[in-house]
Order: sequence, then C-alpha cells, then structure tokens
Amino acid sequence: MKELKGKTVLITGGASGIGKIMVRLMLARKAKVIIWDINQASIDATISDFRNGEAIFGFQVDVSNSEQIHETANRVKQQIGIVDVLINNAGIVVGKYFHEHSDSDITATMAINTNGPMLITKEFLGDMINQNSGHICNIASSGGLVSNPKMSVYAASKWALIGWSDSLRLEMEQLNKDVNVTTIMPYYINTGMFDGVKSRIPILEPEAAAATIVKAIERNKKMVTIPGYIYRFTRLGQAIMSIAVFDWFAGSVMGIYKTMEHFVGRKK
Repeated sequence: MKELKGKTVLITGGASGIGKIMVRLMLARKAKVIIWDINQASIDATISDFRNGEAIFGFQVDVSNSEQIHETANRVKQQIGIVDVLINNAGIVVGKYFHEHSDSDITATMAINTNGPMLITKEFLGDMINQNSGHICNIASSGGLVSNPKMSVYAASKWALIGWSDSLRLEMEQLNKDVNVTTIMPYYINTGMFDGVKSRIPILEPEAAAATIVKAIERNKKMVTIPGYIYRFTRLGQAIMSIAVFDWFAGSVMGIYKTMEHFVGRKK
C-alpha cells in the first residue's frame, strides 16, 4: 500500500502501545483511522489526543469474541465503509512455565493472538479482493521464530500467526490479487507488555518499531523482523547448527532463554 493518504486503516489494539503510535503515524499520512480496542477509556483518550480535524473512529471490541468481531465489522462497513489497510496488532502474553498455565491462559492467548487476526481478516478480506486493492499487516513476534522458556503458549500463538499470515500472502499472489500481506516479527518492545524482561539484545523502542511497521506497509514488504538481523540469525543458526549447539548459542551466548526469568508484564 504505497499511498496511505485517503485510505481507511483499521488498527486492533490501537489505543495503547505501538498501536497508538501507529494511529498517530497514519493520521499524519492523512489516512482515515479506525481503532479497535477492548478498553473504552483508552479509546476515548486516544481519540481526544489525536482528533484535530482528523478522521478517527473508535470501537470497543474483544477480539477473542467471534460474535463481537462480526458485529463490529458490520458496523464499520455500514458507518465508515471499506477498510483498505488492516493492522492486526492486539496481543497478550502470559509469562509462565507451560505447566503453570490455566486453561483460560491458553485459550485466551490463542484466541487473541491467533484466532482473532484470522477472524478479523476474514471480515474485511472479501472487500479487498473485490476491489483488487488492500493491505493486511499482522504483528507477530520473533518469539514465533525461536523457542523460549516461559513463552511456550505465546510462542505457539505467534508461530501459528506467522504460518497463516505468509500463507495468506501466497494465496493472494496465486489468485493474482493486489492485496498485500506483511508479517512483522519484532523483538521485545518497551511498551510495558514485557516489563521485567532482561536482554543482551537491545529491547526495541516503541516509536522506532511503529515507524518501521508503517514503512513496511508503504513499501509492500513481505516479512520483516525488527531488528532485521533476527531473521538471518535464527534461520541461519537453525540451518547450520545442531539443536544442542543452537541451544547453547541462543541460551548461553545470547542469553535468549533467560530473558523471561524476571518477567512481570504490564500492570493492570
């Protein structure tokens, strides 16, 4: 989606973190922006912060609830129109060993991080196909590339998201549709979601991460890791190293396997 001016952009989880920054960046590009978020107070605050003659709308929706997704998508189409750019950004993380997870931890993580983006995309993809124009950007994680203790369910949700997202890209290409799909795989971002994480690899700043995502959409990038070397490091390392050697390098040298030891997450 090389030209964002005048386009309608829907951002899930758009009332906080990098979602809120992307709202501002899209408005700066003269796009019409729709926020989906579970927190109405945050939606109201975001709209208040950015509404200055700008076209910005907000809808409270739980992206783990398929009925709410369907109903809210219909409201968007009736009240605003076709969505040109969809950014599936909403996500959660539960930082525990797998055996410590409750059933609801598992189902909520998969519903929000994996099922939600698929169900939301399904609501808007038909219009993009019919007009032969559109862009879907799915915010996955570098946790979808590298296994990590205390992130098993989160990693599972993001591995699944990456597989679906890039398969969707290939389907659009196979059907000769001008609907672009971008899969984003960032490292830890300093938004509060991963508070307590300790890392030898620098934790990303939200402003820079959000700007990289928006530019990736403008440039029709297919798969983007932030920072860029993460993809090369993981794929090359996994290709040439045995599992034992890769575990030693990722765990002992890079310290990745210990990053979640002091995780506390965002305070509620």
